[in-house]
Parts: sequence; C-alpha cells; structure tokens
Amino acid sequence: MIPLKDENPSRLVPYVNYAFIAVCVLVFLWQFALGPVRGQTVVYALGVIPAVLLGDTRLPTDVALIPPWLSVITSMFLHGGWLHLLGNMLYLWIFGDNVEDSMGHVRYALFYVLCGIAAVFAQALPDPTSEVPMIGASGAISGVLGAYLLLFPQARIHVLIPIGIIMQSAHLRAMWVLLFWFALQLVSSIFQAGEGGVAFRAHLGGFVAGMALIPLFKYRSVRLFAP
Repeated sequence: MIPLKDENPSRLVPYVNYAFIAVCVLVFLWQFALGPVRGQTVVYALGVIPAVLLGDTRLPTDVALIPPWLSVITSMFLHGGWLHLLGNMLYLWIFGDNVEDSMGHVRYALFYVLCGIAAVFAQALPDPTSEVPMIGASGAISGVLGAYLLLFPQARIHVLIPIGIIMQSAHLRAMWVLLFWFALQLVSSIFQAGEGGVAFRAHLGGFVAGMALIPLFKYRSVRLFAP
C-alpha cells in the first residue's frame, strides 16, 4: 500500500517539515557525491552502531568523527539509497505537515527528534552488541505516523494498492492505512532473520513514541481522534 496524498489541509506553512526533507535530501546528495567507499565510511562514522553507543566497542580513530551519543541525531539524516530516501520523504511530505500544524514549529522539531531517539533505542537495546550501523529518518517519521493516527484517524488518504502487476487506486481512512503499516512492521520484525536489513524495531518504537508524545505536544485546542 503506497500513500500518495492526504485530503487534510493544514493552516500553517510547515517550515520545519520542509527543512527536515531538505536536509535529508542534501545530506544524501553529499553521501552520493562521496562515492561508495567514502560514503560507506560516513555511514559508520555518523550512523548509530549499538555496540559503540551502548558498549565498549570503539571505532578506528579515522572513522570516529563524533562522540557516540551524537550519532543518535546524525543517523536520522543519512540514507542507504534512493529508494530508502524517497520512501521516507514521501511519508514525511504527506503526514508531517498536519502534525506540525497541530503543535507549531518549535514543538514539532523537538517532537520529531525525540521520536527518532526513541526509535534508535528501540532498535539498539534488544541487541546492544550489534555492529551493524543504523541510519535513516524512518524512526522519526514513524513517530509522525503514530501522532497522525491519533490526531486524524478519519482523514482520507489516496493510496495505490498493488494487486499482482496492477496498481489499484483507492481512498482509505488514515486509521486503516497506518494500522496496516504498523502491522506490517510488527510482522516483519518478528520474521526478520539475522542482522542488517530494515530496522523494523525502530519503526515500531518511533510509532509508539509518537502516539505517547502527541497528547503532550499538541495545542490544547487540538482534539485527538478528530472526525
């Protein structure tokens, strides 16, 4: 199920959401320009490595560009490929503006970062000895999705549904789109084999964090479960 747009206009210009998208795109272009070898070095230098963040593992001195705690932030703006970047930015573009609208620019920036931090620890804590770097905005964006679910469950989302080789267009309530997305992450996390691949636990942790934080961050005048 691929979301294309929502029928949920916002009142504020989502400057912070635009800024997050712009930074992610610019950082990825920088990664791409470095080439595969230096680009991979950046992933280890600026991505989250659980064994480095939570354990005694140390990066080589030429790779340890920042303190491990700072990688929790820098990892949110790195991506592993064009599909990784475009998929994340699509979700952020569709759902982020309304969440920013519900709390304002400054709160949204803090909310986004906190959801990303929660996602990092949801992925890292169950396997603190992992040396696989984790990168991407997915965890923070998952928090945006969790917030959207509670704020606008009845909003209409225009989606594409692949049926074999045919793409079927449909308009669905946000609650069904986002609950399907969450269920897919949950099932994938259960059946994921080995290390590497997609950080499904981060998606789950970010989503739950977004649901937990939205009552604290939204304006008092904004209702949850808006019709």
